[in-house]
Amino acid sequence: MSMSHFSTPAILLRRIVYGDHDLILTLLTREQGKIPVIAKHAQKSTKRFAGVLEPFSLIEAVCAKGRGNLLVLHEATLIRPHDRIRTDIHKTAYVNFWAETINSWVEEGKNQTALYELLQTALQTVDSERMPPDITSIFFQMRFLALSGLLPNLLECCACRSSLESVSGNLLIPHFRKGGVICRTCGSDLDDRMCISKGTMKKLLWINSDDVNKAERIRFTPQGIRESLFFLESFVAHQIGKELKSLKFLRSMRKP
Repeated sequence: MSMSHFSTPAILLRRIVYGDHDLILTLLTREQGKIPVIAKHAQKSTKRFAGVLEPFSLIEAVCAKGRGNLLVLHEATLIRPHDRIRTDIHKTAYVNFWAETINSWVEEGKNQTALYELLQTALQTVDSERMPPDITSIFFQMRFLALSGLLPNLLECCACRSSLESVSGNLLIPHFRKGGVICRTCGSDLDDRMCISKGTMKKLLWINSDDVNKAERIRFTPQGIRESLFFLESFVAHQIGKELKSLKFLRSMRKP
């Protein structure tokens, strides 16, 4: 296919109704990165797009240049529907957060093969129930931060530079502006109600691997899961620099 007409595997990050019959889609592709496309008459089409353009689906998209900068989606073939995600509100909440995170961070038209493969792995893992969605989210966020050059400093206090092992006590305090954690001595004037234990920190470092087989062998305690999710979700939102609506909803789902 020519450069003006191409086919690519893509994950549907977002869809917006446009006019009476069209959809504006945000796709994450393997080679072209994030691209916005318009699916004309998708709302009333029973042949080309029926059941294909659902959030988080993996599709084969055939696109062509349209007027202006917006690409036109000519054809779409379903590769993996990930329908077990959309029928579970907790899974959907987590995946919405991942999709909004990538959509907010990634610039249009830049190759993001590693992030594409990460999201695809996370979606398949949750859809197949290979790992619980909370553990998969810990894996996804650590890998996202590493691949984006945003990985927090979990090896030392970001204030006094004392190593994790030499810091007295078992608890550290998240400090998102400094890019990691600080010891309780350096953070004596901060709210320490959301401390994170050294054991949790070590597991976050262990799970920072592109090998999902390794990640699924790591065992988190319920407290470790809570600490990890609070720290990573807050750190990701701080780095992106905006309030993530999906994160607010995700956290509301966890309230007893």
